[in-house]
Amino acid sequence: MWNFDEPVNREGSGCIKYDLRKETFGKSDVIPMWVADMDFLTPEFIVKALQERLNHNIYGYSLRSPQYYSSIISWHKRRHNWAIEKDWIIYTPGVVPALNMATLAFTNPGDSVIVQPPVYFPFFSAVESHGRKLIYNRLAETADGWRMDFDALEKSIENSTKMLILSNPHNPVGRAWTREELVKITEICLRHNLLILSDEIHCDLVLPGYTHVPVASLSPETAERTVTCIAPSKTFNLAGMSTSSIIISNPALRKEFRKITDSLHISNGNIFGSVASEAAYTSGDQWLDELLTYIDGNIEFTVDYLGKMIPEIIPSVTEATYMIWLDCRKLGMKGSELMNFFVNNAGIGMNEGSSFGPGGEGFMRMNVATTRAVLKRALENIERAVSSIR
Repeated sequence: MWNFDEPVNREGSGCIKYDLRKETFGKSDVIPMWVADMDFLTPEFIVKALQERLNHNIYGYSLRSPQYYSSIISWHKRRHNWAIEKDWIIYTPGVVPALNMATLAFTNPGDSVIVQPPVYFPFFSAVESHGRKLIYNRLAETADGWRMDFDALEKSIENSTKMLILSNPHNPVGRAWTREELVKITEICLRHNLLILSDEIHCDLVLPGYTHVPVASLSPETAERTVTCIAPSKTFNLAGMSTSSIIISNPALRKEFRKITDSLHISNGNIFGSVASEAAYTSGDQWLDELLTYIDGNIEFTVDYLGKMIPEIIPSVTEATYMIWLDCRKLGMKGSELMNFFVNNAGIGMNEGSSFGPGGEGFMRMNVATTRAVLKRALENIERAVSSIR
């Protein structure tokens, strides 16, 4: 029903992904496969809802409607079998701001916070920019893919450790953590009285054959120690709408988090973000199902192409998100040298792996949420570049 092969010219629209290529990569003609947003048209049911609100002609201070909340509740119940209550939902202008606000709300200067690299790099600044200590619990790279190192996690916990920031599903390695894995990590956190800050912004982008398990859905005890970050931004390509939700069932934790949002005066939010979110969660099931089929096809196409034509680059098994974590270590480069190779030799702009912390050296993160034609052209460029150094 929806045509994800339709090309869209995003240049000149003020989008980071295209219009910051010169500043980011030193040249403006690279194929952008970095920032985690999609090159697909916003579905018409969202556009229609925005147009209807735009036609009202007054855009003053506004409230989020009861339907805004009920759409979030219904979506997560039917998509993830997670029962959320209205009072648990707190608006924030994005998940990254929420990570920072949670650090301020639930920890003190000098406290330590655990992250699991290689991981989304704003996790690091959310801890360190507020005078907290960062502890790395590195993911283990195994023959069966990326896994959590539970023994190392438990050993890393200090008396000052107050919180673990979890990427679920994981960005960038693409894991959709299993129920068994999440139970193990939550048992450790509960045993040591750690708060779990679970970034679940990619929860809807779990690929066919895999399942997203909300951490807070595991047990009432786990929910009491969990703060969950969700948003329609990755799912429906609405990052520019600056609308996210933080789900906190524990009233004491919720009170502390609200103290931060209230002190920053950010609770009013964005009229159009609220409208877009409600429309997405109300009418987006079929569109998302078709999107996931297309993204799964793009991932399959990429894996097949790399295996046949560029065996030096090994993709991790992607269970969720529209990013592929590429092992480029056989190219014999890392860091800026690897980045320069892809930019200047292949004409591709991706995220260089060391920016995701320890364990990311020699990897690149590729965003494949684009048309199949663009993806094919990018892979052909990479093939030619790699062939030139064989």
